[in-house]
Amino acid sequence: MRRQRTWTAIVGILGLALAIGCEGKGADDSGSSPTGNPVVALSTSKGDITVELFPEQAPISVANFLSYVDGEFYDGTIFHRVVPGFVIQGGGFTADMEQKSPGEPIKNEANNGLKNLRGTLSMARTSAVDSATSQFFISLKDNEALDHRDETARGFGYAVFGKVVAGMDVVDAIAETETTTRGVYQNVPTEAIGITTARVAD
Repeated sequence: MRRQRTWTAIVGILGLALAIGCEGKGADDSGSSPTGNPVVALSTSKGDITVELFPEQAPISVANFLSYVDGEFYDGTIFHRVVPGFVIQGGGFTADMEQKSPGEPIKNEANNGLKNLRGTLSMARTSAVDSATSQFFISLKDNEALDHRDETARGFGYAVFGKVVAGMDVVDAIAETETTTRGVYQNVPTEAIGITTARVAD
C-alpha cells in the first residue's frame, strides 16, 4: 500500500472499448522481470500475471490504475470480455456481471507514443475519448487499429500504460476460454475467470 502511494506521489497526478504497446517491443514471453517501474501482480483463477507500469509515459493512467489496486477494487472482479486474437478485458464486473462503481473518468493518454502491441496493458473506454475509469485490457496481438492516429474521437486511440512481463501464458489460456452472450454483454467467458487479488509487487 505504501509503495503504491509513493508511486502516486512520484507521478504527481493523479474506460468499454479496447488496446496496448511499449518502446516498439511486445511482452517478454520468457517472464523476465522489469526494474525501475512499479510492478503489479494480478492473481487470477487461471494463474498469475505480472505487469510493469510506465509512469513516465502514462502518469495519469498509471496513477489511476494504482489507486484502484491500492483500494483493492479489482479483488473479486473478472475478465468479462474475451476476444481471441484481439484482447482480454477486465476490471469492472463481478462474476454475476454486476458492474462495480468506479471513480471519475480520466484524460486519455493514447498520444503518449506507446503502441498497442501484444502483451501491452491499456485503458478501456467508451466511444468518448476521455471516458476510461477502472477497466483495462491486454492485447493478444499487435493491435495497430487501437493506436493514436489523430485528435478526432475516432482516431484518438487507447492509452497504453504498461505491459505483461510474466504470465503471458496465463493471458493466452484466458483467451482460449469459451464465451457466450449474457444479456447485453457479448464475449463473456462461460467460466468466470476471476481476479483474486491485484497488489503492488514486493
